[in-house]
Amino acid sequence: MATYKEIRGTNIEVVSSDPSNPVEGQVWFNSTDNVLKGNSGPVSVAWSTGGALGTARYGAGASGTLTEGIAFGGFPPSTGATELYNGSSWTEVNDMNAAGHYFGSAQGTQTSTVAFGGQGSRPSGNGVFTETWNGTNWTETTDMNTGRIRLAGSGASSTSALAFGGEAGSSVDNTELWNGSNWTEVNDLNTARNFLNGLGTQTAAIAVGGDAPPDNNATELWNGTNWTAVNNLNTGNTNGGAAGTTTSGLRYGGFPGPNARNESWNGTNWTEVADLNTARRGIGGTGSSNTSALAAGGGTPGATDATEEWSSTGGTVTFTDS
Repeated sequence: MATYKEIRGTNIEVVSSDPSNPVEGQVWFNSTDNVLKGNSGPVSVAWSTGGALGTARYGAGASGTLTEGIAFGGFPPSTGATELYNGSSWTEVNDMNAAGHYFGSAQGTQTSTVAFGGQGSRPSGNGVFTETWNGTNWTETTDMNTGRIRLAGSGASSTSALAFGGEAGSSVDNTELWNGSNWTEVNDLNTARNFLNGLGTQTAAIAVGGDAPPDNNATELWNGTNWTAVNNLNTGNTNGGAAGTTTSGLRYGGFPGPNARNESWNGTNWTEVADLNTARRGIGGTGSSNTSALAAGGGTPGATDATEEWSSTGGTVTFTDS
């Protein structure tokens, strides 16, 4: 069998950090990580079919990552059903305290997130509720200051979230900050809208798209204090799914349609990328970046249980002895 040196003309390098621009087939030992790595070729990102939800729905919330996700709520009929995703299948766990849909949520994690606002059957009425998830149960807690439906959210956990936009009779620009106990009014969006999408954290977030005619493509960046208008979506869109951060995001599906449009954010601009396999609106969207996202359920126009995974192949890989 030929050796690496015979094939490549050089020995495997030992480096303290990964090469900035490795070529296909290059192999190196990262002494900092203490692992053998290589480059398997150009990065390719695409949607693939994942495990079906146990309960078909649209208007659900979602949090977590591609391989450790959670979906909750949705309709029709309005439900509090909660399911966990392990990268291949969904498992039903404890329901929300009350059925609801089209609320906002933190991107959070599979074991720590928060849902707020929205429609449903609740003693406190529509649009103001807050429920936190601890990995086992949902707990109803302090209501929002401004009740609304069809809003967006961002955040890292059940104690750190941001709520923005939505509808309270008409589109609103209100923004509220959640600290795990209470909501605080902070500076408003520049453009009032509902059926928008949110991604990021409590201090670094994006509000994108939403029903704000005539364009429906507005993008705003939150820096922890203020919203700033930045480059818009290429195609106006509402009521889709979103994932990622302020420097690496994804926004997919939605209305009009439903449609399968997919745009990737690099911190400055939106770029059209490969469409969803199934056009839909009201998607439960979550994920960590513009190369790792989950699309759960949605309306096609009827409720679907379909799950799609947005993931990359190629690039740097780590070799193991398993």
